[in-house]
Amino acid sequence: FFAMRVVRHWNRLPREAVDAPSLEVFKARLDGALSNLV
Repeated sequence: FFAMRVVRHWNRLPREAVDAPSLEVFKARLDGALSNLV
């Protein structure tokens, strides 16, 4: 149940965030993507 919910959210993330080469880049790209939603 938990894994299915996490996968659903992961699949909704922008591709450029998911394909980030490092955690720092992932965080920066995710912040940018989420700020566009607000």
